[in-house]
Amino acid sequence: MRYRTIFLSAVVLLLLVNPTNCFSSNQEDTQAFIKGAETIACAEGWFDRPMRWAQLTLVENDPGRYDPQFWLDYFKRTHSDAACLSAGGCVAYYPTEIELHHRSAWMGDTDPFGELVAGCRRMGMVVIARTDPHAVHQDVYEAHPDWVAVDAEGRKRRHWSSPDMWVTCALGPYNFEFMTEVHKEIMSRYMVDGIFSNRWSGSGMCYCEHCQRNFKEYCGLELPRTTNPQEPELRNYIVWRQKRLFELWALWDREIRKINPKARYIPNSGGGAMTSLDMKKIGQLADILFSDKQARRGVAPPWVNGKRGKEFRATLGQKPIGGIFSMGLEEPYRWKDSVQGEAEIRIYVADGIANGLRPWFTKFSGYLYDKRWLSVVEDIYNWHWRAERYLRNEAPLARAAMVYSQQTAAFYGGKDAREKVENHLLGMYHALIEARIPFEMVHDGLLDSEHVDQFKTLILPNIAALSDEQCQQIRDYVKRGGSIVATYETSLYDQWGVRREDFGLADLFGVEFKGKIEGPMKNSYLRIEKDPVTGKHHPVLAGLEDAGRIVNGIYRLHVDARAKTPNPPLTLIPSYPDLPMEKVYPREPKTDVPEVYLHELGKSRIVYFPWDIDRSFWEIMNVDHGRLLRNAVEWATNEEKPVTVSGPGVLDVTVWRQKNSMTVHLVNLTNPMMMKGPYRELIPVGEQTVRLRLPEGKKAKCIQLLRAGRIPEVTETEGHLTVTVPSILDHEVVTIDL
Repeated sequence: MRYRTIFLSAVVLLLLVNPTNCFSSNQEDTQAFIKGAETIACAEGWFDRPMRWAQLTLVENDPGRYDPQFWLDYFKRTHSDAACLSAGGCVAYYPTEIELHHRSAWMGDTDPFGELVAGCRRMGMVVIARTDPHAVHQDVYEAHPDWVAVDAEGRKRRHWSSPDMWVTCALGPYNFEFMTEVHKEIMSRYMVDGIFSNRWSGSGMCYCEHCQRNFKEYCGLELPRTTNPQEPELRNYIVWRQKRLFELWALWDREIRKINPKARYIPNSGGGAMTSLDMKKIGQLADILFSDKQARRGVAPPWVNGKRGKEFRATLGQKPIGGIFSMGLEEPYRWKDSVQGEAEIRIYVADGIANGLRPWFTKFSGYLYDKRWLSVVEDIYNWHWRAERYLRNEAPLARAAMVYSQQTAAFYGGKDAREKVENHLLGMYHALIEARIPFEMVHDGLLDSEHVDQFKTLILPNIAALSDEQCQQIRDYVKRGGSIVATYETSLYDQWGVRREDFGLADLFGVEFKGKIEGPMKNSYLRIEKDPVTGKHHPVLAGLEDAGRIVNGIYRLHVDARAKTPNPPLTLIPSYPDLPMEKVYPREPKTDVPEVYLHELGKSRIVYFPWDIDRSFWEIMNVDHGRLLRNAVEWATNEEKPVTVSGPGVLDVTVWRQKNSMTVHLVNLTNPMMMKGPYRELIPVGEQTVRLRLPEGKKAKCIQLLRAGRIPEVTETEGHLTVTVPSILDHEVVTIDL
């Protein structure tokens, strides 16, 4: 009650001081605002309530030209329960009183932001304000040239796309002082539930006077002019920049919470190994976060949306995560006013939902040039609203998890991180998708028992940079019965990317590094070996028994076994000439060099590939590499999967527990445009058989196909259900009430 009194007093005071500037001058809108804001403010934290987000990013000439009521009606039709609305930063959409805060030239005496906020409050929606501090107009440059970013040659940076504007320094007084006042003004006037900032963390390295002085005070060095993370300047800069940005996040969050204790500052940050801000720290700070991978571009499969969900969840746990998807195309040519086709939107959003993201549509410009997307999103959101109780997940039920490492990307990968780090992750991820193995992701900063013991197997796709402490955490995990699948240079470097003499996990892998990396290899192979005693092949070779040999990878490490490794299932056939054709024959058709190392330690199983099987799989998509990876994970896990799905096609399979139910999501990725979008059409895949374990002591009460809206054919035997799914167009959800 105390907070409710303070809040209402603040609202009354604001109305008395400046009723037209604070809110819409319409009395009904003002009262609706107060009522809606009071409802939100008195809630015990609003973060988990919204399930469907809407974002309207206004352009400067929208006021007076677009129809705000159309958008409010659309929010209602889509059952959107939260909105992100343009407020300020490079352009203000409310009557700001802060000097140099640029008002929209088309706004006149109106309050576009306030009008939208009031309309959303009438519908009981959560509302957060969007700011963008990355660019300023000429008057700011003239008044405060030190707020503008500077390039390595000492030149003030004009905006790359809008040359009449200037790029700001994210780490100096523009953000720490000016934007702090902007955020305080927005919160004081509108009491929104949060402030979300886009492009808040800078646009590349800045050499302005503030950055030079602050960095030197931090470490005594000059700002780096190198791309080598082993140089002390760049290593220190990576750490200092993160420290500075987290200070900015804390400042903005602290200042808006002084005004509205229920509000939060929500930066547009986060993701996987290639993200520059520490996801572990982000997970500790954020009560809610949004994944801003709006669409796929270039050679990217639709599962990249779900991958982001897993990456965020690795550090946020079950805190709510919004999955932002755009109507526009995300290619580098930036066609922001055009829209994607229906099939592409549907498959991208479906994979996000299946992986725990709460959908968030974003539309640039309130004026519609192309309306084709409206009915598509409305249909998706209406289904999501009807199915909501089955989408409020409490925990994933996957038993395998793939580790990702930001320190490996930053300090081992550096400027080559895409090739040396990300491509290993992508190859492993795609192999697990094809294998239909439900899996999660784990951040390498969270390898303690609390975060990893829910999984039977940890997968380390070239997680090269690991500290001694992290290596010990992995050993402890194995001692507790966990299994490991690791590839290539995993643990060969410390957390700063400095190469060790030997693997940090040499004892687990059972090998010693001999100091040599071979590659790129041409025309090298792997020989499929039988156990000479039993005459059988090892389970990691399932499906390859008749192959004789398969292609090798592209890079391999020279390693020696620490102990005798009798009868290795894969051995090396070294490279030999590939031209002229008359010379294409192996000079060494058989060696005793193992190319996979397998160990059993009590209940744990260890698989180590001393070559780049995951990166090679991503590059050449060789089916045998995919089989090897699937077999390795299944052998290491050595238990029944929580769900097994049999049938044609490529499916992303996830399995979840809710309060009184469990669900299996099946996303149909089978499409000629899977690896290079956009989809032209959705192509249905045929019958799938879903076999799953029921939780111990639970019985199934009701089983449905949520998208098809029907009761499926089901058989139940000894704690297992077998469900027949006749067909899947884009997404099916098998629900089991318990």
